[in-house]
Amino acid sequence: MWRFVEGDLAAVLRVRVFRLYSISRVTAGIGQSMLQAIIAWQVYALSGSALDLGLVGLVRFVPALSLSLVSGVVVDTYDRRRILLIAQAVPVVTSLVMLAAIATGQATLLLVYGLVFIAGVTSAFEGPSRQSLLPSLVPRNLFARAMTLNSTLQSLSALSGPAVAGALIAWQGIGLSYAAHCCLVLVSLLVLLPVRIATTSKVGRSGMRLEAVREGLAYLRHRPVVVGAMTLDMFAVLFGGAKALLPIYAVDILHADAAGYGLLTASLDAGALLAAALMVALPTPTHLGRALLASVAAFGLATIAFGLSRWLPLSILTYAAVGAADQVSVVMRLNTIQLTIPDELRGRVTAVNFVFINASNQIGGLESGVVASLTSAMFAVVSGGVACLGVVGLVAWRIPELRNHQSQPRLP
Repeated sequence: MWRFVEGDLAAVLRVRVFRLYSISRVTAGIGQSMLQAIIAWQVYALSGSALDLGLVGLVRFVPALSLSLVSGVVVDTYDRRRILLIAQAVPVVTSLVMLAAIATGQATLLLVYGLVFIAGVTSAFEGPSRQSLLPSLVPRNLFARAMTLNSTLQSLSALSGPAVAGALIAWQGIGLSYAAHCCLVLVSLLVLLPVRIATTSKVGRSGMRLEAVREGLAYLRHRPVVVGAMTLDMFAVLFGGAKALLPIYAVDILHADAAGYGLLTASLDAGALLAAALMVALPTPTHLGRALLASVAAFGLATIAFGLSRWLPLSILTYAAVGAADQVSVVMRLNTIQLTIPDELRGRVTAVNFVFINASNQIGGLESGVVASLTSAMFAVVSGGVACLGVVGLVAWRIPELRNHQSQPRLP
């Protein structure tokens, strides 16, 4: 059935379902990254508190963590495309509620946290269902190239979202940004509707039962390379995350306006986009484990440089370096994980992976907010970068399987 040449980008793009999936991914990604930037700006505008910014991450992470194992079983049992459609539709409704609250002058910090909580619930299902769909869209010999291309598109959408949000807030206020988020997600839903993907005969056998959860955890227990990669990402980004403090950096340290905040936020994804584009053109490193460890170390160093900067252009450059290093580690980790997972376990293992990702991003935001409230934003970011370097050294020492992991040849 599949006659494409491995590594041929044109061949990947000739797959119609992958094209539709990619368009949906870009529009939804822009909307999601916009929403995160909008919420951070709104929370700081309402409270002016670093701790309240950190709590945004906790409020989003708690439901995602609580539902992660259940969502993995759901994704392995039912139609993954349908789950994805429902998970994307819910945030549209919450943004419409926020629009109504803004129009009537009822927008409060508690309502914003409610929106964030619901977004966390839907993300527990949206992430695993979307990621689990990807291997079904292209032949196995093209998967690595398709995944890298998908990461590039994801970085492009994440780059566009904060910049657009900042421009819209500066132009017409926060209400227009929420309206734009609704429109983008609706486009994503409409594009995804005609996609039909045949599931394997094994998907859905496990059913909604406790044993299905145990099967996913048992699989991970005997994969030290996979668990090591997840652990490295979680703890390194947990300590090295400065995203939650960007409004403070923009306003209090760099003295930038809303447009400057949007550029600073987008620089992370600009660096990620550049790194992803280079990885599309270049071959995947043979020593994946060493490349992963090196990229996370670079992430820590770039975080320290960003934390010390007091000049907006330099901050944009160093934060872009943070994004580039993080993007390399993401692609390395996904290459290591996705092709080794049996399809009937893909939802559960991917859900666990998303717990690690959400933990690093959301709990990292809380950690940064707490440390910044007790000391300063600069100390929180710099000390986090130093801790990130410590995590790299510890994982390299304690998990030699990851340090020595190499890519395996793929069968066509």
